[in-house]
Amino acid sequence: MTPAAALAAAPGRRDETLGLWLGLVGVIVFALTLPMTRLATGTADAPQLSPWFVTWARAALAGGLSMIYLLATRSPLPKPTQLKPLALSLLGNAIGYPLLLGWALRHVTASHAAVITALLPLATAAAAAWLLHQRARLGFWLFAGLGSLLVAIYSLLRAAQAGHGFGLTWADALLVGAVIAAALGYVAGAKLTPVLGAERVISWVCVMALPLTVPGALLTWPDQPVNLSAWLALLYVGVFSMWAGFFAWFRGLALGGALRVSQMQLLQPFISILAAVPLLGESLDVMTLGFALAVVATVFMGRRMAAPPVTHPPSHKETS
Repeated sequence: MTPAAALAAAPGRRDETLGLWLGLVGVIVFALTLPMTRLATGTADAPQLSPWFVTWARAALAGGLSMIYLLATRSPLPKPTQLKPLALSLLGNAIGYPLLLGWALRHVTASHAAVITALLPLATAAAAAWLLHQRARLGFWLFAGLGSLLVAIYSLLRAAQAGHGFGLTWADALLVGAVIAAALGYVAGAKLTPVLGAERVISWVCVMALPLTVPGALLTWPDQPVNLSAWLALLYVGVFSMWAGFFAWFRGLALGGALRVSQMQLLQPFISILAAVPLLGESLDVMTLGFALAVVATVFMGRRMAAPPVTHPPSHKETS
Protein backbone atom coordinates (compact mmCIF):
# COMPACT_ATOMS: atom_id res chain seq x y z
CA MET A 1 0.00 0.00 0.00
CA THR A 2 1.38 3.41 -0.95
CA PRO A 3 1.71 6.17 1.70
CA ALA A 4 -1.15 8.09 0.07
CA ALA A 5 -3.40 5.03 0.13
CA ALA A 6 -2.49 4.35 3.76
CA LEU A 7 -3.43 7.89 4.76
CA ALA A 8 -6.73 7.56 2.92
CA ALA A 9 -7.50 4.24 4.60
CA ALA A 10 -6.57 5.40 8.12
CA PRO A 11 -9.76 7.44 8.76
CA GLY A 12 -11.86 4.49 7.64
CA ARG A 13 -10.08 2.16 10.07
CA ARG A 14 -10.46 4.70 12.87
CA ASP A 15 -14.19 4.91 12.15
CA GLU A 16 -14.48 1.13 12.22
CA THR A 17 -12.62 0.93 15.52
CA LEU A 18 -14.73 3.71 17.02
CA GLY A 19 -17.85 1.97 15.73
CA LEU A 20 -16.87 -1.28 17.45
CA TRP A 21 -16.24 0.53 20.75
CA LEU A 22 -19.55 2.41 20.53
CA GLY A 23 -21.29 -0.87 19.70
CA LEU A 24 -19.74 -2.46 22.77
CA VAL A 25 -20.93 0.48 24.90
CA GLY A 26 -24.45 0.02 23.56
CA VAL A 27 -24.42 -3.72 24.26
CA ILE A 28 -23.20 -3.16 27.83
CA VAL A 29 -25.93 -0.57 28.39
CA PHE A 30 -28.62 -2.92 27.13
CA ALA A 31 -27.18 -5.93 28.98
CA LEU A 32 -27.48 -4.10 32.29
CA THR A 33 -31.20 -3.57 31.60
CA LEU A 34 -32.06 -7.03 32.99
CA PRO A 35 -30.40 -6.75 36.43
CA MET A 36 -31.38 -3.08 36.70
CA THR A 37 -35.03 -3.85 35.95
CA ARG A 38 -35.06 -6.60 38.58
CA LEU A 39 -33.43 -4.18 41.03
CA ALA A 40 -36.17 -1.64 40.28
CA THR A 41 -39.14 -4.02 40.52
CA GLY A 42 -37.82 -6.22 43.30
CA THR A 43 -38.98 -9.80 43.70
CA ALA A 44 -42.36 -11.37 44.47
CA ASP A 45 -41.26 -11.76 48.10
CA ALA A 46 -39.70 -8.28 48.38
CA PRO A 47 -41.43 -6.03 45.83
CA GLN A 48 -40.16 -2.53 45.13
CA LEU A 49 -41.52 -0.44 42.26
CA SER A 50 -44.49 -1.81 40.34
CA PRO A 51 -43.64 -3.12 36.83
CA TRP A 52 -46.41 -0.84 35.56
CA PHE A 53 -44.76 2.19 37.16
CA VAL A 54 -41.30 1.19 35.90
CA THR A 55 -42.70 0.87 32.36
CA TRP A 56 -44.43 4.25 32.37
CA ALA A 57 -41.74 6.12 34.30
CA ARG A 58 -38.77 4.93 32.26
CA ALA A 59 -40.48 5.89 29.00
CA ALA A 60 -41.54 9.25 30.47
CA LEU A 61 -37.94 10.01 31.47
CA ALA A 62 -36.75 9.11 27.98
CA GLY A 63 -39.58 11.14 26.48
CA GLY A 64 -38.49 14.29 28.30
CA LEU A 65 -34.90 13.86 27.13
CA SER A 66 -36.11 13.09 23.62
CA MET A 67 -38.16 16.29 23.47
CA ILE A 68 -35.08 18.33 24.41
CA TYR A 69 -33.03 16.54 21.75
CA LEU A 70 -35.62 16.99 19.00
CA LEU A 71 -36.02 20.70 19.79
CA ALA A 72 -32.26 21.24 19.97
CA THR A 73 -31.74 19.57 16.58
CA ARG A 74 -34.81 21.28 15.06
CA SER A 75 -36.14 17.96 13.89
CA PRO A 76 -39.20 18.15 11.62
CA LEU A 77 -42.43 16.46 12.63
CA PRO A 78 -42.94 12.92 11.33
CA LYS A 79 -45.02 12.61 8.20
CA PRO A 80 -48.47 11.00 8.48
CA THR A 81 -47.22 7.87 6.69
CA GLN A 82 -44.51 7.48 9.35
CA LEU A 83 -46.88 7.49 12.31
CA LYS A 84 -47.97 3.85 12.02
CA PRO A 85 -44.43 2.36 12.21
CA LEU A 86 -43.62 4.75 15.06
CA ALA A 87 -46.77 3.64 16.91
CA LEU A 88 -45.85 -0.03 16.43
CA SER A 89 -42.36 0.63 17.74
CA LEU A 90 -43.91 2.46 20.69
CA LEU A 91 -46.12 -0.50 21.55
CA GLY A 92 -43.28 -2.99 21.21
CA ASN A 93 -40.24 -1.19 22.63
CA ALA A 94 -41.65 1.45 24.96
CA ILE A 95 -44.52 -0.53 26.52
CA GLY A 96 -44.62 -4.24 25.62
CA TYR A 97 -41.01 -5.22 26.22
CA PRO A 98 -40.35 -3.38 29.52
CA LEU A 99 -43.75 -4.30 30.99
CA LEU A 100 -43.52 -8.02 30.25
CA LEU A 101 -39.86 -8.07 31.27
CA GLY A 102 -40.62 -6.28 34.54
CA TRP A 103 -43.33 -8.74 35.57
CA ALA A 104 -41.19 -11.73 34.59
CA LEU A 105 -38.17 -10.50 36.56
CA ARG A 106 -40.20 -10.48 39.75
CA HIS A 107 -40.30 -14.26 39.51
CA VAL A 108 -37.05 -15.33 37.80
CA THR A 109 -33.43 -14.23 38.12
CA ALA A 110 -31.77 -11.86 35.70
CA SER A 111 -29.46 -14.72 34.66
CA HIS A 112 -32.46 -16.88 33.80
CA ALA A 113 -34.01 -14.04 31.77
CA ALA A 114 -30.71 -13.50 29.94
CA VAL A 115 -30.92 -17.00 28.44
CA ILE A 116 -34.49 -16.49 27.17
CA THR A 117 -33.89 -13.00 25.80
CA ALA A 118 -30.71 -14.17 24.04
CA LEU A 119 -33.10 -15.18 21.24
CA LEU A 120 -33.93 -11.53 20.50
CA PRO A 121 -31.51 -11.15 17.54
CA LEU A 122 -32.98 -14.24 15.87
CA ALA A 123 -36.53 -13.10 16.66
CA THR A 124 -35.77 -9.70 15.11
CA ALA A 125 -34.39 -11.35 11.96
CA ALA A 126 -37.47 -13.57 11.75
CA ALA A 127 -39.77 -10.56 12.17
CA ALA A 128 -37.88 -8.76 9.41
CA ALA A 129 -38.25 -11.77 7.13
CA TRP A 130 -41.97 -11.86 7.83
CA LEU A 131 -42.92 -8.16 7.91
CA LEU A 132 -40.36 -6.77 5.47
CA HIS A 133 -40.60 -9.77 3.13
CA GLN A 134 -36.86 -10.39 3.39
CA ARG A 135 -35.86 -13.83 2.21
CA ALA A 136 -33.85 -16.12 4.48
CA ARG A 137 -32.10 -19.41 3.90
CA LEU A 138 -33.56 -22.64 5.21
CA GLY A 139 -30.54 -22.88 7.52
CA PHE A 140 -31.64 -19.71 9.30
CA TRP A 141 -35.01 -21.18 10.18
CA LEU A 142 -33.38 -24.43 11.30
CA PHE A 143 -31.05 -22.58 13.68
CA ALA A 144 -33.93 -20.36 14.85
CA GLY A 145 -35.89 -23.52 15.67
CA LEU A 146 -32.88 -25.05 17.42
CA GLY A 147 -32.36 -21.94 19.52
CA SER A 148 -36.02 -21.91 20.51
CA LEU A 149 -35.81 -25.59 21.43
CA LEU A 150 -32.77 -24.94 23.64
CA VAL A 151 -34.62 -22.15 25.43
CA ALA A 152 -37.66 -24.40 25.95
CA ILE A 153 -35.47 -27.20 27.37
CA TYR A 154 -33.72 -24.75 29.69
CA SER A 155 -37.06 -23.40 30.92
CA LEU A 156 -38.43 -26.91 31.53
CA LEU A 157 -35.32 -27.96 33.46
CA ARG A 158 -35.42 -24.78 35.56
CA ALA A 159 -39.12 -25.29 36.32
CA ALA A 160 -38.44 -28.88 37.39
CA GLN A 161 -35.57 -27.75 39.65
CA ALA A 162 -37.82 -25.15 41.26
CA GLY A 163 -40.47 -27.76 42.00
CA HIS A 164 -43.00 -26.48 39.47
CA GLY A 165 -43.15 -29.77 37.65
CA PHE A 166 -41.92 -30.44 34.14
CA GLY A 167 -43.67 -27.50 32.48
CA LEU A 168 -43.07 -23.95 31.33
CA THR A 169 -43.60 -21.26 33.95
CA TRP A 170 -45.72 -18.16 33.52
CA ALA A 171 -42.61 -16.00 33.82
CA ASP A 172 -41.05 -17.75 30.83
CA ALA A 173 -44.16 -17.02 28.77
CA LEU A 174 -43.82 -13.36 29.73
CA LEU A 175 -40.17 -13.36 28.64
CA VAL A 176 -41.05 -14.91 25.29
CA GLY A 177 -43.73 -12.24 24.88
CA ALA A 178 -41.15 -9.56 25.70
CA VAL A 179 -38.81 -10.92 23.02
CA ILE A 180 -41.61 -10.93 20.42
CA ALA A 181 -42.70 -7.38 21.37
CA ALA A 182 -39.15 -6.03 21.16
CA ALA A 183 -38.48 -7.76 17.82
CA LEU A 184 -41.63 -6.35 16.24
CA GLY A 185 -40.83 -2.90 17.62
CA TYR A 186 -37.26 -3.03 16.28
CA VAL A 187 -38.44 -3.97 12.79
CA ALA A 188 -41.08 -1.24 12.77
CA GLY A 189 -38.48 1.32 13.78
CA ALA A 190 -36.03 -0.03 11.22
CA LYS A 191 -38.44 0.89 8.45
CA LEU A 192 -37.98 4.58 9.30
CA THR A 193 -34.31 4.62 10.26
CA PRO A 194 -33.03 5.31 6.70
CA VAL A 195 -35.39 8.31 6.47
CA LEU A 196 -35.45 9.82 9.97
CA GLY A 197 -32.17 8.57 11.35
CA ALA A 198 -31.91 6.15 14.25
CA GLU A 199 -31.68 8.78 16.98
CA ARG A 200 -34.82 10.56 15.79
CA VAL A 201 -36.76 7.30 15.52
CA ILE A 202 -36.27 6.38 19.18
CA SER A 203 -36.76 10.02 20.23
CA TRP A 204 -40.07 10.35 18.37
CA VAL A 205 -41.23 7.01 19.79
CA CYS A 206 -40.59 8.27 23.33
CA VAL A 207 -42.21 11.66 22.68
CA MET A 208 -45.30 10.10 21.10
CA ALA A 209 -45.63 7.91 24.18
CA LEU A 210 -45.71 10.86 26.61
CA PRO A 211 -49.55 11.24 26.60
CA LEU A 212 -49.65 7.66 27.92
CA THR A 213 -46.50 7.44 30.00
CA VAL A 214 -46.82 10.63 32.07
CA PRO A 215 -50.39 9.93 33.30
CA GLY A 216 -49.51 6.26 33.68
CA ALA A 217 -46.52 7.08 35.89
CA LEU A 218 -48.58 9.45 38.04
CA LEU A 219 -51.43 6.95 38.46
CA THR A 220 -49.08 4.11 39.43
CA TRP A 221 -46.77 6.18 41.63
CA PRO A 222 -45.68 4.01 44.60
CA ASP A 223 -47.62 4.53 47.82
CA GLN A 224 -45.11 2.68 50.01
CA PRO A 225 -41.44 3.23 50.89
CA VAL A 226 -39.04 2.14 48.15
CA ASN A 227 -35.31 1.50 48.42
CA LEU A 228 -32.97 4.10 46.96
CA SER A 229 -31.38 1.36 44.84
CA ALA A 230 -34.73 0.79 43.09
CA TRP A 231 -35.03 4.49 42.23
CA LEU A 232 -31.46 4.56 40.89
CA ALA A 233 -32.16 1.46 38.81
CA LEU A 234 -35.27 3.16 37.40
CA LEU A 235 -33.16 6.20 36.51
CA TYR A 236 -30.74 3.94 34.67
CA VAL A 237 -33.35 2.12 32.57
CA GLY A 238 -35.07 5.41 31.76
CA VAL A 239 -32.02 7.43 30.75
CA PHE A 240 -29.72 4.75 29.36
CA SER A 241 -31.68 1.60 28.44
CA MET A 242 -34.57 3.49 26.88
CA TRP A 243 -32.70 6.38 25.28
CA ALA A 244 -28.95 7.05 25.45
CA GLY A 245 -27.96 3.43 24.76
CA PHE A 246 -29.60 3.65 21.34
CA PHE A 247 -27.44 6.64 20.43
CA ALA A 248 -24.22 4.71 21.04
CA TRP A 249 -25.58 1.53 19.45
CA PHE A 250 -26.95 3.07 16.26
CA ARG A 251 -23.92 5.34 15.81
CA GLY A 252 -21.67 2.31 16.24
CA LEU A 253 -23.61 0.41 13.57
CA ALA A 254 -23.24 3.34 11.19
CA LEU A 255 -19.49 3.84 11.73
CA GLY A 256 -18.31 0.26 12.09
CA GLY A 257 -20.71 -1.47 9.74
CA ALA A 258 -23.87 -3.24 10.82
CA LEU A 259 -22.53 -6.70 9.95
CA ARG A 260 -19.44 -6.43 12.17
CA VAL A 261 -20.83 -4.36 15.02
CA SER A 262 -24.08 -6.32 15.35
CA GLN A 263 -22.04 -9.39 16.36
CA MET A 264 -21.35 -7.55 19.64
CA GLN A 265 -24.87 -8.56 20.65
CA LEU A 266 -23.57 -12.08 21.19
CA LEU A 267 -21.87 -10.79 24.35
CA GLN A 268 -25.09 -9.38 25.81
CA PRO A 269 -26.45 -12.42 27.72
CA PHE A 270 -23.06 -13.10 29.30
CA ILE A 271 -22.69 -9.46 30.40
CA SER A 272 -26.19 -9.65 31.93
CA ILE A 273 -25.32 -12.83 33.80
CA LEU A 274 -22.01 -11.46 35.09
CA ALA A 275 -23.53 -8.09 36.07
CA ALA A 276 -26.25 -9.83 38.09
CA VAL A 277 -23.60 -11.22 40.45
CA PRO A 278 -22.48 -7.90 42.05
CA LEU A 279 -25.75 -6.02 41.47
CA LEU A 280 -28.21 -8.67 42.69
CA GLY A 281 -26.07 -11.18 44.51
CA GLU A 282 -26.92 -13.93 42.04
CA SER A 283 -24.51 -16.84 41.74
CA LEU A 284 -22.89 -18.08 38.56
CA ASP A 285 -24.65 -21.22 37.40
CA VAL A 286 -22.95 -23.77 35.15
CA MET A 287 -26.24 -24.82 33.54
CA THR A 288 -27.25 -21.22 32.85
CA LEU A 289 -23.85 -20.37 31.35
CA GLY A 290 -23.91 -23.55 29.28
CA PHE A 291 -27.35 -22.91 27.82
CA ALA A 292 -26.50 -19.24 27.23
CA LEU A 293 -23.44 -20.31 25.26
CA ALA A 294 -25.47 -22.82 23.24
CA VAL A 295 -28.22 -20.30 22.45
CA VAL A 296 -25.66 -17.66 21.46
CA ALA A 297 -24.02 -20.20 19.14
CA THR A 298 -27.36 -20.77 17.36
CA VAL A 299 -27.87 -17.01 17.12
CA PHE A 300 -24.41 -16.61 15.58
CA MET A 301 -24.98 -19.33 12.99
CA GLY A 302 -28.54 -18.27 12.32
CA ARG A 303 -27.61 -14.65 11.71
CA ARG A 304 -24.93 -15.73 9.25
CA MET A 305 -27.68 -17.44 7.28
CA ALA A 306 -30.33 -14.75 7.73
CA ALA A 307 -29.89 -13.40 4.20
CA PRO A 308 -29.78 -15.48 1.03
CA PRO A 309 -26.45 -15.65 -0.78
CA VAL A 310 -25.79 -12.72 -3.07
CA THR A 311 -25.53 -13.73 -6.70
CA HIS A 312 -23.52 -11.54 -9.02
CA PRO A 313 -24.27 -11.31 -12.73
CA PRO A 314 -21.66 -13.02 -14.86
CA SER A 315 -18.90 -10.82 -16.18
CA HIS A 316 -18.25 -10.22 -19.88
CA LYS A 317 -15.41 -12.75 -19.80
CA GLU A 318 -17.69 -15.42 -18.34
CA THR A 319 -20.37 -14.92 -20.99
CA SER A 320 -18.01 -14.67 -23.92
